[in-house]
Amino acid sequence: MKTYDAVVIGAGSVGLCCAVSLCEKKLKVLVIDELPSHGQGQNKAAIGGIRATHSDPAKIKVSLRSIAIFSRWKETRGDDIGWRRGGYVFTAHSETEAGLLRAQAEANKKHGLNIVWADAASVRGLVPGINLDGLLGGTYSADDGSASPLLAAAAFKRRAEELGAEFRFGEKVTGFKTAGGKLSAVLTDKGVYPAPTAIVAAGASAKEVCALAGISVPVSPDSHEAAITEPLARMFEPLVVDMRQDENSQNFYFYQNSEGQIVFCLTPKPPVWGNERRSSSGFLSAASKRLVDLMPALARAKVRRVWRGLYPMTPDGFPMVEKFSEPEGLILAGGMCGQGFMLGPGTGELAARLAAGETTPEDEEILKSFSTRRNFTGTEKFK
Repeated sequence: MKTYDAVVIGAGSVGLCCAVSLCEKKLKVLVIDELPSHGQGQNKAAIGGIRATHSDPAKIKVSLRSIAIFSRWKETRGDDIGWRRGGYVFTAHSETEAGLLRAQAEANKKHGLNIVWADAASVRGLVPGINLDGLLGGTYSADDGSASPLLAAAAFKRRAEELGAEFRFGEKVTGFKTAGGKLSAVLTDKGVYPAPTAIVAAGASAKEVCALAGISVPVSPDSHEAAITEPLARMFEPLVVDMRQDENSQNFYFYQNSEGQIVFCLTPKPPVWGNERRSSSGFLSAASKRLVDLMPALARAKVRRVWRGLYPMTPDGFPMVEKFSEPEGLILAGGMCGQGFMLGPGTGELAARLAAGETTPEDEEILKSFSTRRNFTGTEKFK
């Protein structure tokens, strides 16, 4: 029976990056996914935004590493993953929002972010055509950007395979084998795979997979929708986040991708808990109204399609990365709260160091923030 150094459960935004990082440490890696191929879970539902603008220092550090990997991928690996350093703009339409954004910008600067407060005129300079009615300004983080989740997933899989990773698709994990409190194998509906380490990077299914080992983790799927237009001439560069709430949404965000298409989403209010992936009848009208209110010039843009994905949410909106004490060797890299794509490369490196017993003092601080045993009283302000 073939043995492995590590088994990664999930071939999505986080799992593929874990596989690459583990293989770079010369470990023998197997990736298992119950779906037919890589990136078929939440990865293909991601819109592609990549930012280090967060309210938690741990997320900032992991995201900065992710940006470094995304931004240099074509240069170092040769694959075009659609990376575009367009920046992020968070807009303020009230004094409360402006105060929050100004304070967070100053806090972000202390962690090395290139972020500034911009007045309304400057925001319009960054996003020509944005509606100035009620706009007080916003933050602009120039080093944030976007990439194609589909191209990136394919590139990460190729890299993992080049480094020796094996993939098995269409297999569902059914349990774990242990000996003396230590992990000894991962069990699926099609086989047994001996390994002393397994990383659960199963996205919205992380709770169910961890439960197979008798571990309870607070991850609940939250259903979100998005839409994409036909390609348009380049209009603006940043991804724009409108923090205002209305009767249907907590916030709204949109950007123009590397192919010129406008991608737009809203965070539903109230949250839609569960695994529903079918598009709803009300999303497009509500989201289109917000888009046109902000960018009137897009009123005639043709929408090509809508889709729905799942945010694996934690109670406080922050990720969970932890090496469990029992069974020893089981690691969770999950609860990414809809930000698995942007956090994936940095999380993959962190999880690989955790698996190899090579964590740094900075890693240990990050892991404290990402622990499943934290009190969950915080709240991510930049959801």
